[in-house]
Amino acid sequence: MINVTDLRAGKTFQMEGGLYQVVLYEHQKLGRGTATIKIKAKNLKSGGIKEISFISGARVEEAPITSKEAQYLYKAPASAEASAGKQNFFFMDPKTYEQFELSGEKIGEAAAYLKEGIIVKVSFYEGEPLSVELPIKMEFKIKETGPGVKGDSATNIWKQAVLDNGFKIKVPLFIEEGDLIEVDTRTGEYLARTNK
Repeated sequence: MINVTDLRAGKTFQMEGGLYQVVLYEHQKLGRGTATIKIKAKNLKSGGIKEISFISGARVEEAPITSKEAQYLYKAPASAEASAGKQNFFFMDPKTYEQFELSGEKIGEAAAYLKEGIIVKVSFYEGEPLSVELPIKMEFKIKETGPGVKGDSATNIWKQAVLDNGFKIKVPLFIEEGDLIEVDTRTGEYLARTNK
């Protein structure tokens, strides 16, 4: 058992027969009363997000999760649901060359960032792959944006851009089409222009 005050983003626990991973953690202390722990947790089997409140001192059961690195290979329509547009994502263990797949529901929003060949961390529960953890920073190419403005690197003015994965993001005015930028995969925000 683990104390709810030890729950942080990425921590996995079991509760009411469900397996959850913390997405957002918030500790609230108001006045003289006890503290309240509010979390958003992802159900690792169904993919749904649930908001849960605990009083300080409550305990939950820790889940025996293992994780290992895997290389993203490709996505393909799920056989039975091909007409519904559902996708499966295929990965390979770079040490054993064993391949496995995860459904689009389990991948969630991380699907927008997956690029062929990228190394990610995959969490397993009793041998079943459950979720993907992306690198915090990833590099993308600017596919489409307005014209760049030279000398405008110190302002706080942003413009809309489309990345090579189709993701829309706000970037500084000096960014031009074809530039490579770093993106924070946790927030989807621009971090820096890379010089590659």
